[in-house]
Amino acid sequence: MMIESKVNAFLERHAFQLNNKAIAVGVSGGPDSLALLHYLWEQRENRSLKLVAVHVDHMFRGDESYQDALFVKGFCEERQIPFEMKRVDVPEYMGKTGLSSQQAARDCRYRFYGEVMKSHGLQYLALGHHGDDQIETVLMRLTRGSSGKARAGIPFSRSFGEYILFRPFLCLTKEDLGDYCAANLLTPRIDPSNDKEYYSRNRFRKTILPFLKEENPAVHEHFQRFSDDLQMDEEYLIELTTEKLNKVMMKEAGEITIDISSFRAMPMPLQRRGIKLILNYLYKERPASLSAIHIEKIFSIIRNPHPSGTLDFPSGLRIIRSYGNCHFQLNPPERHSYCFELSGTDQVILPNGDVIEAQLLNDVHGRFASKDQFIVDLEQSGVPLFVRTRQNGDRMTLKGMAGSKKVKDIFIDLKIPLAQRDEWPVITDREGIILWLPGLKKSHHEASKEGNRLLLLTYIKH
Repeated sequence: MMIESKVNAFLERHAFQLNNKAIAVGVSGGPDSLALLHYLWEQRENRSLKLVAVHVDHMFRGDESYQDALFVKGFCEERQIPFEMKRVDVPEYMGKTGLSSQQAARDCRYRFYGEVMKSHGLQYLALGHHGDDQIETVLMRLTRGSSGKARAGIPFSRSFGEYILFRPFLCLTKEDLGDYCAANLLTPRIDPSNDKEYYSRNRFRKTILPFLKEENPAVHEHFQRFSDDLQMDEEYLIELTTEKLNKVMMKEAGEITIDISSFRAMPMPLQRRGIKLILNYLYKERPASLSAIHIEKIFSIIRNPHPSGTLDFPSGLRIIRSYGNCHFQLNPPERHSYCFELSGTDQVILPNGDVIEAQLLNDVHGRFASKDQFIVDLEQSGVPLFVRTRQNGDRMTLKGMAGSKKVKDIFIDLKIPLAQRDEWPVITDREGIILWLPGLKKSHHEASKEGNRLLLLTYIKH
């Protein structure tokens, strides 16, 4: 039998053993899925298969689609194939979720497949997609501008939760399946929506497919090989990318940081895939509004000679270029300004966990030349002191230098990352004069160790 040898060769090429499998078969009642169910049913004894047919009535076509369900039920009863069906109000689900009719139907269908597989102890889900579906899918995706693995079309198999989904008929044409149905006296149901011009797939089916088949009747085999090769190449490149990317990036909850010079040393095909891997990792569900233009913007910020810059992406992703690093932050915490008072022996815990500790100097010993410590003469400065975030126009005098300098310029000179500048503590006296930038710079207002009321401030990073 022609079909059997083609399918066997196809399964063999994918190192897929059909024997001893427990399989759910998705059956709409149309020619493709009916042929698949019949084909597996005929193989059940030779190959020791356990089969359960699964049908979902999407309730788009009222009584007509209910008749499809009854038809599949009757077909299974005649052959003693266990059968499970469910009627799902997909139009109502579309209203709730805002999904398109096809996406909503797919969601509902796959959810029911999963339920049936669990209750019957099945490991595999077989679907009836064929070679013409593959040609349409690849062409539609290329036309739409898909990239990476998405261009590869329909995979022969993939994981589906804890199960495996497979498509044994991708090596066959629509015509092959029509001939199979005729030869086996099967009378499938025809879904009228297959002729609706408003589905883009149907436009491809009616206009482009006949032309390609005229050019080469075996065109579906070439598209299938293209899809398989592209998928394997893509998997290998992603593996290489992951390996290289792990050496140039650091992960924290909701944030990834890459070292720009090491990242740019990676070959360009790996850089492109690396950016996509980072986006896929941060976005659990990729926003539809994210496009190739966004990826170009990331490259422009990475290549830009300017050391700092920020991009805001859909769904709360912020990308910050800061000197040699690029930070990808999902839903970054809002930068809240703060202002705390210090009036004597006390400690202030900053929002990021750092601590400013104050103790009277006569209680402590040792040398205090460190940038992490500062001595305040309370008789000169008065109380309270303030620990606050920076403000526009902040300037301070620097110990050992004439004149004053902008705090912003101090941050730039010391290469403080953009994200840290807004939360860096600034210590002022009650008049607002900046005394100290903890860990960075002291003003000439620092007291010597002589004095009656001296307060030692210590900056402790968490």
